Amino acid sequence: MSTKKADVLLTVFTPAYNRAHTITRTYESLCRQSCKDFVWLVVDDGSTDNTAELVKEWQSRDNGFEIRYIYKKNGGMHSAHNTAYRNIDTELNTCVDSDDMMPDDGVEKIVKFWKTHGSEKYAGMLALDSDMNGRIIGKGFPENLVETTLTGYYKNGGQGDKKLIYRTEIMNKYPEYPEFEGERYVGLSYKYILCDQEYKLLVLNEVVCNVDYQNDGSTATMWKQYYKNPKGFAFLRKICMQYPDSNKKLFVDCIHYVSSCIIAGNSNFIKESPQKALTVLAVPFGALLSLYTKFKAKPKS
Repeated sequence: MSTKKADVLLTVFTPAYNRAHTITRTYESLCRQSCKDFVWLVVDDGSTDNTAELVKEWQSRDNGFEIRYIYKKNGGMHSAHNTAYRNIDTELNTCVDSDDMMPDDGVEKIVKFWKTHGSEKYAGMLALDSDMNGRIIGKGFPENLVETTLTGYYKNGGQGDKKLIYRTEIMNKYPEYPEFEGERYVGLSYKYILCDQEYKLLVLNEVVCNVDYQNDGSTATMWKQYYKNPKGFAFLRKICMQYPDSNKKLFVDCIHYVSSCIIAGNSNFIKESPQKALTVLAVPFGALLSLYTKFKAKPKS
């Protein structure tokens, strides 16, 4: 059976919600890893399929790495991250979603790179994602890019999802993602933005995860997410407004903040805004965006 080896460096954690039809691919990719210096933590976010049975059967095998399983009430991706961070005891962690997989040398690349270049100076590493055919998502890294913040990468022309490998101590340094009653979404970038104010990330110019965007995933259903989780989005926009990376982005965040507050029925949004004057200017645009969001979120007949 799977037991934790001494001094394991990395936890690969996987939030799962009714992904029994895809998480087997994730598991099989971890079994193929050339380096087994990791723990796999599955955070089951209230699944009603046979995810639990699958994982518990895998736990009974000799996989070469420890598998941990935690079941929790459904609360959304951010709440699963909260649960993961509370239970990770390795130096590094990275999230591999339940519809994704790692290339056979993914863990090996992470471990070798960190052991060679890592230090307390950095929050962790930024690496590449690819699709299931090996094509890099968005843009690759410039050849001479050694370190960056996540915000800085995108501000300087970076594109596409990238794999984040963080020091667990750093992620637990910042407050947990808030959980709003009746909502299931808070942007994961909340913690990453806070981290960017203090630390840089090492750049690992290698693919360490293959991603598969599902039709019912959060990326594909964004307008519905805006409408169903307005408090969560308003919270994130307030964080973005406190740490703007451009005047244009600041005003866009103000517009979205107004829109989310209108949808949430929060009449105190100007008083609560960290950018009050700009928020007043954004009101008419935010009101229009709230109407457009409601229209886009309607079920298509």
